[in-house]
Formats: sequence, C-alpha cells, structure tokens
Amino acid sequence: MSEAITVHKFGGSCLRDSSDLDRIAEVVGEWNGRTMVVVSALWGTTDRLMRASMEPRYASRLVNDLSSQHLRFAPGLLNSEIGPLFKKVLNGIEQSLVELASTPTNPVAINRLLAAGERLSALVVAHRLKQYGIDAHPVGAEDIGLRLNGINRAPTVDLEASMNLLDRTSLYGTPVITGWFGEGKDGQLALLSRGGSDHTATSIARLVDANKVILWKDVCGIMPLNPRWGIETEPLAYLGYGEALELSRLDTPILHPATVEPLIDTGIPLEVRHLHGSMDTNSSTVVGPDLYQENTIKAIGCMPSVASIRCQSKSLEQQSRRLGEVLVQFDQEGIACWHLDSQPGDIRWIVSQHDSSKAKRLIEDQFGQASQESHTALLSLVGNREKAQEVLDARGAEALGVEILSDTGHAVRLLAQTKDMGQLLHELSRQCNVEHVVKTRD
Repeated sequence: MSEAITVHKFGGSCLRDSSDLDRIAEVVGEWNGRTMVVVSALWGTTDRLMRASMEPRYASRLVNDLSSQHLRFAPGLLNSEIGPLFKKVLNGIEQSLVELASTPTNPVAINRLLAAGERLSALVVAHRLKQYGIDAHPVGAEDIGLRLNGINRAPTVDLEASMNLLDRTSLYGTPVITGWFGEGKDGQLALLSRGGSDHTATSIARLVDANKVILWKDVCGIMPLNPRWGIETEPLAYLGYGEALELSRLDTPILHPATVEPLIDTGIPLEVRHLHGSMDTNSSTVVGPDLYQENTIKAIGCMPSVASIRCQSKSLEQQSRRLGEVLVQFDQEGIACWHLDSQPGDIRWIVSQHDSSKAKRLIEDQFGQASQESHTALLSLVGNREKAQEVLDARGAEALGVEILSDTGHAVRLLAQTKDMGQLLHELSRQCNVEHVVKTRD
C-alpha cells in the first residue's frame, strides 16, 4: 500500500517573518505520510517585483534588499549547498532589470523577474526545513513539467499535458515547489493570475493523486459572509466543490477561483487551516464533494458594483454568431461575464462596473446601441436552492430589494439595488438562517 501524500501550500501571509518558518517546519516535520510543499513568495515580495518591472530604475537597490531580506529568514543559506541557486536567482533578477530598462514590455523578462519571488521563497523554505532535519529540496514548477493553458499569462494549469510531462523523479523527499507559474504553451515561462499558487497546489495534488491538500492561511477558514459587512460569523465546517467555486468567484478572497477545479473529478479533499492554530483540532473548513443538505443556506457571496448591459438583435440568424464573437472578445480582454440572458431578439449581460465601458463598446460593435444600468451588487445564496427559493417566495424578491437572476446549481444569484448592503445582507442572513452567523447588527 502506497504512503499517503499531503500537499501543503503556504502563501505569502504565512511567510511574514522567520517565526513563520519555524512553524512551517513544525507542521511538515510532524505530519504523517509523504509531504509535498508549494510556496508563494515571501510577504510583500511580489508587489516589490511588480513595481520594479514597471520602474526598473527604482530597483537599483532591489537585489541587495531582497538578498538581505531572504537571508534574514534563512541564515546560512548563502554558504549551503543551495547557495549557488540563490545567487543564480539574484543574477536573474539583475538580468531581467537590465533587459526591462531597454525593452520595458519584454514579457520574457517581466515573467522571469516576477517568478523570482517564488524561486527565492522555495530556496529559503527548503533551507530552513533541512536545518530541522527534513529531507527538503527546492523545485521549479516549470522544471518538473507543469504546463499552463496559455502564453505569457494563463488562467489554469493544463492537467493533461502536465500529466504526460511531469518528472516524478524530482519529487523525492520533501519537494518545495514554486507556486504561481509554469511553462506556457510556447515553451516560455507563463504566470497564473495573482493568488494562483493555490491552484498550483491543487493541480500538483491531482497530478500525484494526493490524499488531501491543505492551504495554510492567516485566517481561521472560509466565512459564510465577508467580514467587511460587519456581520460576525464563524468558519464554515464544510463546502462542496461547486459551492466553494461559486463563493470564490463572487466574494471570498480565501480561495482563488480556479483552486478547486483540479479536485472535482477526483474527490480529493481540500482543507483550509490557520498556520498558528492547533494541529490537534479539526481543520477550519473542508472542501469536498457536493452533498445535499436539506434546508440549509451556507453562505452569501456579494460582489459590489455591477452593471447590466442590454441590447437588441433584429436578426435571429446572426444573434448566436455575434454573441459568440462578443464572448471571445470578452475573454481576450479579461472581462468576466457574470450572467448572460439571451432571448430571441434581446440579450442582457452582467459585468463588473469596472469593465462596463469596455464591455459596452464591444457589445455595440456587434449589436449596435446598448443600454446600461448600474446595480449595487450581485449576490449569491450558496447552498440549498430550495431554501433560497422558499425565502424569496415567502418575502418576495421585490420586497427585499432584489431581482432573481439565475439558479447556478449550487446557488441562487440575485441583483441588488439598495444603498445599504449591510442591512440587506443582515436581512438575508436572518431570513435564510445562514449557518455559523454569530451576531448580526441590530
């Protein structure tokens, strides 16, 4: 019987100071079975590298600063067996900055520069783990065959290609794998969107058929409502894959939207734990197969500031083709369409207000004049749809100040047009008996 594999992912919020590395070593050292580690850059490093990519002259002291910062986390690294790799990454940063000073839009140099944060982090974490007697070694995601679905920037890992390319011989002992990037379809380095290291971790778990993935955070789990609305809650104990996906798309910053996708067909559980919480207690939130739970609304997702754009089509024959063109252009421009209602001769789109001007222009290029209306928020009642419909039917959507948009299968989506979102969420959480709500405002 093969040994159980756990993939542990440590994000930047768990890499703020050297004491965090002591805790990571404790977690990895005490965990039963085989362990694989995925890391983000140290706290704040990616932001500094991004600024340097736009202002190379600003970065005159960046290499020395980054070297000092990382050596404070890992004393002795420079003179260790992975010291030459540390110097190589620093030299790569210098080379990237030189290239960007003359060719500011060079995507290869930009990606090489930005990926350096994860490379340095993997070296630091591997070094500290070795100091604790753990057989750890740094691994570059692209070096082991992690292929991404794109060129330069990519939305997801190409699991099929990665399965064929994966160099499993590099995953001996306790590999410390770089998150966030991999090899693009053109053979060059490609990056996922910010927060994509969680997706790297779940993709690795899928590729090695891990028994579980643990995302170590600086929070106690996934909350049923975003804390910014002033409604006190406790972490959810369990979310289905589809429920977690819906909540991550609309609201929660805890999960990257692509995080759960590699796990859905496998049943591999995902856990969200607090790095400095007790290892003896159950994890704060488990994400796994979707289970029917009668009469339960687990969470309310809320995306503030959206817009609906409506257009007409006189030609039913051309409507589908032009609709497809707009969706392709949305994808190319990075515009998310949160809802699409297409009836013969009439189409309605829901997008973020941030994207509304660009989206309206693309729609009008295909369909002519379009109208636009602003809305306070797009809401999602996540969990049992029958309970959501029961509440909406009993109170009346209009009386609550919402419009029912759609049933996604794991949630009911609503449009809100109220000036007081806190009051609306308070009312909805009370009416729906949202799980784990501790205290709502009076």
